[in-house]
Amino acid sequence: MNNNLSADTLQPIHSPVPQKFTLYPAIDIRGGQCVRLLKGDYHQETVYGSPLEMAAKWVEQGAEWLHVVDLDGAKAGEPRNQDLILDIARSHNVTVQVGGGIRSMAQVEMYLKGGIQRVILGTSAIKNPQFVYEALAAFGKRIVIGLDARDGYVATEGWLESSATKAEEVALRLVDQGAQTFIFTDISKDGTLSGPNVEATVRLARTSGAEVIASGGISSLDDLRTLEAQAEHGVAGAIIGKALYQGVFTLQEALQAVRGA
Repeated sequence: MNNNLSADTLQPIHSPVPQKFTLYPAIDIRGGQCVRLLKGDYHQETVYGSPLEMAAKWVEQGAEWLHVVDLDGAKAGEPRNQDLILDIARSHNVTVQVGGGIRSMAQVEMYLKGGIQRVILGTSAIKNPQFVYEALAAFGKRIVIGLDARDGYVATEGWLESSATKAEEVALRLVDQGAQTFIFTDISKDGTLSGPNVEATVRLARTSGAEVIASGGISSLDDLRTLEAQAEHGVAGAIIGKALYQGVFTLQEALQAVRGA
């Protein structure tokens, strides 16, 4: 495969239809607390209390998956809240995917052996692709690639740094190595309740042929319905953060909205 292909020139391809459109309540952990950041800015933080309590709340409301991010780990480049995250997975009857500072096979194995179903690799996709290739070869669909983009270009190190590589280009390289699922975040939308970047999410899914989970900006049940309507193009789910934490809608309402669709 020609890794020098420009994403701007790529022809869309049809993606397999996901078996189920899945909702992922987000639990972002910093300093042992559940927090939400605005556009990934560590200086614009709202604290919502215990991650364990929030996990219990979302499970009670019907969550089948939780999306957990170690913000301290993302910034430090190594896991920092792993004990708390593993405790979430052990304490609740829910499937967990986790990201944040995972940079080695030993760290991947620590999470997978500890009860985490899927590990999210983000920064490494740019800075250490060989590690990502090895993880994909060893663990297949249990490895999810997080592509967090600012103006279309992938950001790294907990969104503190920007790369010169477009999300679609990274996705094509990794699909060639066995990647099956991506999480796409438009950083400009994150924590803003301004609506997701549906166009960019669909473009990534169609370009890569992989399943893509949308993240950032979910502000209404209609946003979820709009994304679910793109399932035929490979949009496989949505991560919901601020809208749940601010009570814009409940997880029960969200689940009903997409199941009704």
